[in-house]
Amino acid sequence: MTAESEVRRRIQERGKITFAEFMEVALYWPQGGYYAGREPIGAHGDYYTSPAVHPAFGALLAVQLFQMWRVMERPSPFTVLEPGAGNGLLCRDICSHAALLPDGFSDALKYICLDRRSAGTIESGLPGANRVLANGIPFRGLQGCVLSNECLDAFPVHQVVMAAGGLREVYVGLAGERLVEVTGKLSDPRLAGRLEGLGIILADGQTAEVNLALDAWSRDTAAALDRGFVLTIDYGRTARDLYDFELRPRGTLVTYHQHTQTDAPLTRIGSQDVTAQVDFTSAARAGEMAGLESLGLVSQREFLSNLHLDRLRDRLRENNLPPRQMQANRAGMLDLVRPDGLGGFKVLAQGKNVAGPALWGLERSPGNDAEIASLIYNLPVPTLTRHHLSLPDGRDLGAEVEFEAFWPFSDTSPTGGT
Repeated sequence: MTAESEVRRRIQERGKITFAEFMEVALYWPQGGYYAGREPIGAHGDYYTSPAVHPAFGALLAVQLFQMWRVMERPSPFTVLEPGAGNGLLCRDICSHAALLPDGFSDALKYICLDRRSAGTIESGLPGANRVLANGIPFRGLQGCVLSNECLDAFPVHQVVMAAGGLREVYVGLAGERLVEVTGKLSDPRLAGRLEGLGIILADGQTAEVNLALDAWSRDTAAALDRGFVLTIDYGRTARDLYDFELRPRGTLVTYHQHTQTDAPLTRIGSQDVTAQVDFTSAARAGEMAGLESLGLVSQREFLSNLHLDRLRDRLRENNLPPRQMQANRAGMLDLVRPDGLGGFKVLAQGKNVAGPALWGLERSPGNDAEIASLIYNLPVPTLTRHHLSLPDGRDLGAEVEFEAFWPFSDTSPTGGT
């Protein structure tokens, strides 16, 4: 039974279903859901992520995790739990660079790739790496970090619309043989409660998404951690920005097929990605309700720049790469911080039972710069491998000035950066 036939079966048996239920089937139905046994990331998939773009992403996350470990007084094991780990590429890049960091960090590191689907993996054979297949977070008593990258945007969302009679929910139903969107009463009072709690009043005709799964996610994450950090990297916005009628009157739900935005969720069911931007205000609040302290929210561009991605960029010349490979590596690093792309993603840091200096990725200071620079200097320069996506011909990015335009702080480094 395909994902579409399962959607139709449910509607025929029970009537219209919420968009959240539709999205759950479309993405995760075992017999033909989008994530059921296929690899959606890369040149032959439908989208790409930061780990696939360049291994510098994992290298700098290893540096950030190293600081977390020291702040926590070097527990062993220091567990990194990555929900939605997919093929394990981020695990591979973090673990391989952690092995080169000082003070026995890699000996303490235990990395768990958690996913609800079986996928081709590339992290096997890495010391300290493990794979667990499960829906949810079936762990307790961890000391370390729950690290997710583009995980929350794949949570099923409800859709609501402001109609003349008040807030209504968008459902999926049948009109003859056609799948159609229909509206009805709210399936859950928390939908209205979420918007009210945020102080959001939708305009007439405005459509928006509400991710109710954030509450359970935060409770499970907090329960898994005895002590440590939560680092959530995803595309999204604060609530006030996310629900801005002038900018997003139809919400943020999009669909992708073969790197093309199609925006037709009721077609290609099971064969295209369905995703919505993350409400980081609600994610932070849900975490606080579950016992997680909000430590900071910055863009990925700021986060990686604070961790000295510019130094890794400058050191590429040490590898004496052929011109095309040099351009591809520089293009990958640029993509990580491009403001209108991956650089615009958000990084939410939360903590539980931890106290100490600010995380290096959240703010830049002269004291931090010297220590990070020392760590970066002793790491080999990460370059693209066969596991990563080589942006063709550097995407014709060309001139150095274009690169520098996207690079914050590079001319203000107190320790000699460019």
